[in-house]
Formats: sequence, structure tokens, C-alpha cells
Amino acid sequence: MADTGSSNSVAKVTELSARSTKSFEDAIQGGIARASKTIRNINSAWVKEQRIEVREGKITSYQVNMMLTFTLDS
Repeated sequence: MADTGSSNSVAKVTELSARSTKSFEDAIQGGIARASKTIRNINSAWVKEQRIEVREGKITSYQVNMMLTFTLDS
């Protein structure tokens, strides 16, 4: 088979949960920032679930469950 010169890459998907007392956006940013410390080549994230924690009628925290996609090193 002839080499077509195309480059193949392999990606992995992992799930993580992040929480913030400020907002969903803050939870997303914090989760990706923390994951970036140990996972290289993060390409995208899909927010799978969002939920809030409520105490005495007030929102006390925002939680997101995300699926991160990152490319594996060659």
C-alpha cells in the first residue's frame, strides 16, 4: 500500500466534574484550567450535565460534568 502522506491522530475522552460557588462558567473555566495541569493537548470539552446545590432557598454552588477530548502524543 502506498503512503499517502496523511497524518493520523488518536484522541481520548475523559469525564470530569468541577464546582464553583460563582457560576457555571467559573466551574467550566476552573475545571479546564485544573485538567490542563496534568492533561496535554486538550482540544474540546462538552458540558454533559449542569446542576446547582441549594440551601435555605439560595444557590450555594454550581457543578458541571464535562467530557474532555485530548489528542494523544505520537
